Amino acid sequence: MIINVDELESIIKYSFNNKDLLLLSLTHASYANENNIKKNNTNQRLEFLGDAVLELISSDFLYSLYSEYNEGELTKTRAKLVCEENLAETARELELYKYLLIGKGENRNNLMNNNSTMCDSIEALIGAIYLDGGIINAKKFIYSYILTDENLHKSNNDFKSLLQEIANKNNVSLKYETVNESGPDHDKRFEVVVYYDEKVIGSGIGKSKKEAEQIAAKIGLSKYEE
Repeated sequence: MIINVDELESIIKYSFNNKDLLLLSLTHASYANENNIKKNNTNQRLEFLGDAVLELISSDFLYSLYSEYNEGELTKTRAKLVCEENLAETARELELYKYLLIGKGENRNNLMNNNSTMCDSIEALIGAIYLDGGIINAKKFIYSYILTDENLHKSNNDFKSLLQEIANKNNVSLKYETVNESGPDHDKRFEVVVYYDEKVIGSGIGKSKKEAEQIAAKIGLSKYEE
């Protein structure tokens, strides 16, 4: 099976000095089994290393960013930011599934939709970049594709901030309006709509105005993306 190394390097914006490391990061266990390759010559060891590198860099990133967070809050935020689902989605965006060395019995589409496999592939790639180019290049890759503003806001469920950034970039107005309150004082419900460029793009109902605004912003973001 031939892998277009140059094409993949162009996608990830990193050129390997040792191409064998890149190929190793793409070697799935099924390929090794079919080709009598030793288990240690798959991407599993690189996955282990990449996971540790990712944990260190994301921990340093959050420690510097959130000086007011305690240990528990930092740990929870990191867990959400680098969770399997987020890493798998990043791997799919980079289309790593197209370049995996897999056995003939494997279905590439099934692997693409397998969060565990996709997560493993990007952690292995991080491990390979770290071995090939050191912590600085691994950090550049992680900052570019994983520790992004969008993923950070998702990890904090801060949809309002993300929508505000989009509005600022596009130089349009953004405002929230409470259109309804219902229920007794001890169990109130608030309905909020969000206006983007003076048009309603989302509405939300919550136990507080802040909760309703976040829900409205989340819906607004999905409509904006559409």
